[in-house]
Amino acid sequence: MKEQTYREYSQVIDRCKAIFIKKTRDYGTAWRILRLPSLTDQIFIKAQRIRSIQEKGTQQVQDPVADEFIGIINYCIMALIQLELPQDTSLNISVAELEPLYDRMSKETLDLLKSKNHDYDEAWRDMRVSSMTDIILMKLLRTKQIEDNDGKTLISEGVKANYQDMINYSVFSLIKLKSND
Repeated sequence: MKEQTYREYSQVIDRCKAIFIKKTRDYGTAWRILRLPSLTDQIFIKAQRIRSIQEKGTQQVQDPVADEFIGIINYCIMALIQLELPQDTSLNISVAELEPLYDRMSKETLDLLKSKNHDYDEAWRDMRVSSMTDIILMKLLRTKQIEDNDGKTLISEGVKANYQDMINYSVFSLIKLKSND
């Protein structure tokens, strides 16, 4: 993976993690009550808002689109954490316990990116943010279908890979949005 991509990726994840930790300090881990389909729907709402703004060219709520991509990343990390934790894990997790989980999920996702980026040779740099938004929405629809099938697939990747891909496309979008500033 190119050094520039690694640096930019790390900067985005560091920003997302800082927000995640601050929100955890504010709200605790209330999100732990959400089942995976509810987390998927939260991600869907954020991706749908991005697409709506992209199509309309205007927005009435002034929350930046970049914040929605950050939300997608953090909700995907939450989903990956939920996938890992045993069912009987307490809803309340301290920041000290949660932070290494966040780091592990983001590292596993970065490792996936390194492999894919090697094969695809940074093709994402030539993509439009609107196309990446559409791909995130497609991944969400796939995830919803897998969830509706009780997590069973015949030949396809499971929900974990889809959450990781959504993280990576959101990171790419934030990198591209920053470079367009």
